[in-house]
Amino acid sequence: MKEETLGPGEEQPRPSEEEPHHTQEQLRPGDAVTLDHIANFMELDLRRILTWLNAGRKTTLALAVIGAIAAFSWGHLVAPSYTVTTDLLIDPTNLQVIRDDPFAAPTGNNSQLFDFGSRVRMLDSGNVLLRAVKELDLAKDPEFYKPSSPGLLAFLRAKPADKPDPDAGALKSLQKQVSITTDEKSFIASLHVSAQTPDKAVTISNAIVDAFRAELAAGDSQNAARTAAALDDRLGELKRDVLAADASVEDYKRKHSLLAGENGQLVKAQTVNELNTEIIAARSRVINAQVSYDALLKAGDAPLGSQSAGSPALAAMLQTAGVLQQQYDDQSSVLGARHPSMVRLQARLSSIRSQIRDELERARSTAKDELSKAQAALDELTARMQEVEGSTFDDNQSQVELRELQRDATAKAQVYESFLTRMRQILEREQINTNNIRVISEPMPPAGRSWPPGSVILLLLGGIVGFVLGIVLSIAIGVVSDIRSAPRSATRVQ
Repeated sequence: MKEETLGPGEEQPRPSEEEPHHTQEQLRPGDAVTLDHIANFMELDLRRILTWLNAGRKTTLALAVIGAIAAFSWGHLVAPSYTVTTDLLIDPTNLQVIRDDPFAAPTGNNSQLFDFGSRVRMLDSGNVLLRAVKELDLAKDPEFYKPSSPGLLAFLRAKPADKPDPDAGALKSLQKQVSITTDEKSFIASLHVSAQTPDKAVTISNAIVDAFRAELAAGDSQNAARTAAALDDRLGELKRDVLAADASVEDYKRKHSLLAGENGQLVKAQTVNELNTEIIAARSRVINAQVSYDALLKAGDAPLGSQSAGSPALAAMLQTAGVLQQQYDDQSSVLGARHPSMVRLQARLSSIRSQIRDELERARSTAKDELSKAQAALDELTARMQEVEGSTFDDNQSQVELRELQRDATAKAQVYESFLTRMRQILEREQINTNNIRVISEPMPPAGRSWPPGSVILLLLGGIVGFVLGIVLSIAIGVVSDIRSAPRSATRVQ
């Protein structure tokens, strides 16, 4: 600063006692207050701050009291909020009700964690909360939905606004009142629900848990229904394939005369077996007839009494001839050949022998006829066997192709039966809720409200906030006052 020339008798002016002690650069009259000048005044020290705070102590105390009163009043005017907590055990393994469940829960650790996280996310999802909103009819509760008024400028709108959905509005409000926390080391989730009354909070919490279970069951049921519908479409195709395969087998059998009997064996095979049995029996009859015929042939040349009886009549004749021959032999030693008794015996023997010869001749003729018939039957059966065996050998290739068709039909039938069994299981599974959700801590009415805080805390917080605002305001007033007084101090110095 340049020194000014003093006139005779003039003294150097002393610095004013009112001038701030910290002023390092004096302003000339007409100089503008620049940012540098303001920064010079903003170099604070503890004594200046204490001076400002002392000057604004009444303002600070007044703001502290006003803040405490405002916080206390706000705490009694605002609607209270009560929060209840429900602890749920969400077991991702589900309940095992049927074997080879197609909707069985994953068993791997990572898969179980992902499944648990998905279910926790569903707990406060829109579908679950909307179920609770509709069940409790929260759209009619002013706490969760207040219809908006049309307003003063509604008549200026060219098109009327769409009518809001009360359920959607209540759902949006409920989402703000619900929160979830989980335990990282277990499958336990905590559901926190807030409402203006404790009983309402408990009711909403229970409704959300019930809706959560119903939503999980509905999801599983929908999955089972979609799977069953897909299987039903596929079953129709499989059924048509099985019927077509069975029809091909039957057509092939009819075309190649490979029909099966009651026991499943081919008719031709059964015919061969029956012919074998009949041929064995026919051969046995031929052998028996041949033996009988040979015996009768030998009986005609044998002496009287040594023939074998081929029939009851012949046996009686042979017995009578034997008795007469014995009588004739006994009397021949006593009587002569011309004796009347001997003549009568001789006549009777001749007669009986003639009858025996006639009977033997008739028996030989009958035996011969039976032998001829037995041989003819055997020849006929043998010819039929040769014919059937010839056609059987020709059908070997047809049987190979038939077995291939049967294997194809059997494989398609097995696939169809497995799909049919699976679909029936899924349809039964659709009716069963296997979700293992258990409430391990029921919601209990809280002892106090969760928001706003208590009256004492509100008084303390309001007072602290007002006190801090008072301090800030006092310092701001002091700074502004010093900045404004700086030009006046510079004028006095000049």
